[in-house]
Amino acid sequence: MINIVKYMTQKRIFLCLAHMSGQEMKFIQEAFDTNWVVPLGPNVNGFEKDLESFMGQQKRIVALSSGTAAVHLALIACGVKAGDEVIVQTFTFCASSHPITYLGAKPVFVDSESDTWNMSPELLEETIKDRIAKTGRKPKAIIPVYLYGMPGKIEELLDVASRYDIPVIEDAAEGFGSCYNGQMVGTFGRFGVLSFNGNKMITTSGGGALVCPDNESYNRIMYFATQARESYPYYQHTEIGYNYRMSNICAGIGRGQMMILDEHIKHHQHIAELYREAFKQVDGIEFHDNPDVKMSSNFWLNTITIAPDVKVKGQENAYKTIVKGAVGGAAGVVHQALTAHTDCEPNDNVEAMRVCLDANNIESRPLWKPMHKQPVYKDAPAYINGVSESLFRQGLCLPSGPMVTDDDVARIVSTIKDSLC
Repeated sequence: MINIVKYMTQKRIFLCLAHMSGQEMKFIQEAFDTNWVVPLGPNVNGFEKDLESFMGQQKRIVALSSGTAAVHLALIACGVKAGDEVIVQTFTFCASSHPITYLGAKPVFVDSESDTWNMSPELLEETIKDRIAKTGRKPKAIIPVYLYGMPGKIEELLDVASRYDIPVIEDAAEGFGSCYNGQMVGTFGRFGVLSFNGNKMITTSGGGALVCPDNESYNRIMYFATQARESYPYYQHTEIGYNYRMSNICAGIGRGQMMILDEHIKHHQHIAELYREAFKQVDGIEFHDNPDVKMSSNFWLNTITIAPDVKVKGQENAYKTIVKGAVGGAAGVVHQALTAHTDCEPNDNVEAMRVCLDANNIESRPLWKPMHKQPVYKDAPAYINGVSESLFRQGLCLPSGPMVTDDDVARIVSTIKDSLC
């Protein structure tokens, strides 16, 4: 199957190692040879330095077990506590919002603007004003997300945040290597979140990092990431900490992956160019491209929208059967769905296109379902303009990973065109 992204399976590890001519294996072997098989060590330190060099802006970076852990620790560093409110983009993966609830705080969802698909600056300001009016307190933090690698309207978002003196935590988990005005995303806010999960631009199998503004915040994050241990010869704790540091073995993979990061970004952008040109002449199908010269997406995932009036073969059979198990090999799906429908789902023609591609051994997926439409967040405040719901109903993610070739793209596009009525 032509996969939507390149997953970190055992097969992928060996593909990566072979591609790197043994660089990752060298770092991993050193970890075993020196007995650094723990969540600290030379590879962790080296990976952090590599990341700091790549991100620039004199930032300090803490390597962690996941991007979710990075969001969690950033919230703690911003002083978020039980009962506080945190503004977060609704059009995102749940890892952006779940850590808010870990702390007993409350997510407040804000919809997107249609250019970048990311948090609307105008709606953000309306939300802040309304929350202050309703609660008498301003939200404790703002979490914009750079969906599928596309930078948001960062200048406008930061301008709103600064007027109300609210810290910004940039969720750049999907945007590693994307730029805004030539500066790496994840370096604009108080904190920046990175992810190295198996499906990201580079991988450490599982892992993430937090971009910190200075040494003081770096040390504070490191403290919480290592169980908040005090400097005694025995274990002494005055605060609750977490076991969130990256392992030395995973960091070894990351060090090797950093050597091909630029190559991966260029490949994703090349694949985007192929899709961009291919869909120019297809009525009703639009490729999501950089909307502004300030923005340079890594095109982690290439996405299209299919207009509601586009007819797709088999559309009349959409949602006739209940999906069993995980779509596209996604892990962790153990609850069987009881119905084929939910109250917010992709249009029939989008589902028919997904099924058609799947029948041709091509993996595709819907866009992220907005968080305000997730049952778990049904009671959360949400400031909605309809953009994210509309995009979710019309959007589809296409294969974009490092193993996708020019011939693969040609076959994907041909299959999409052939599926149209």
